[in-house]
Amino acid sequence: MDILTLIVLGIGLAMDCFAVSLGKGLAVDSHHTPAQWHKPCLMAVLFGLFQGGMPLIGYYACSFFSAFFNAYAGWTALVLLACIGGKMIWEGLKAPKEQPANPDFSLPTLLLLAVATSIDAWATGVLFIPQPDKLWIGICIIALCSFAFSWIGYLIGVFIGTRFRLNANLIGGIILIGIGVKICFFSA
Repeated sequence: MDILTLIVLGIGLAMDCFAVSLGKGLAVDSHHTPAQWHKPCLMAVLFGLFQGGMPLIGYYACSFFSAFFNAYAGWTALVLLACIGGKMIWEGLKAPKEQPANPDFSLPTLLLLAVATSIDAWATGVLFIPQPDKLWIGICIIALCSFAFSWIGYLIGVFIGTRFRLNANLIGGIILIGIGVKICFFSA
């Protein structure tokens, strides 16, 4: 596996992080202060750590738990993302239209999102079994791509969300449920 392949793999795995971060950015109101930037930074760091860590876990655990994990990984991601997305949709539908959405950057929510968006990265650990010397460089590339795309998605979401009045909770919830469906039914 060459570096270009690892970069393409990292970008592909980062797309879920990008979509979730975009939804979070859309929910930010125009009064977002610099003091609040630690929250999206924490989100990007957690997404990068979990996306990078899952292939490592997959590499070491594939011989022990692969049959069980592969059987239920998609459903686990779908349930987690559907619960979080459903909550966001509910809040989006019941929130007053004049009031901007307030994105949830609590640590439990960010950890659940990090786990849910990185579950499909677990299987990529198997790719490194024939080439264990590429494992750590692959993990670093995946983590950095996920961090970067999370941050970029958030910034794009803030840019769009502060210029247009969108129901960000509704859009974000639909995105999360869509990611869950993709992981559950369309991941190889």
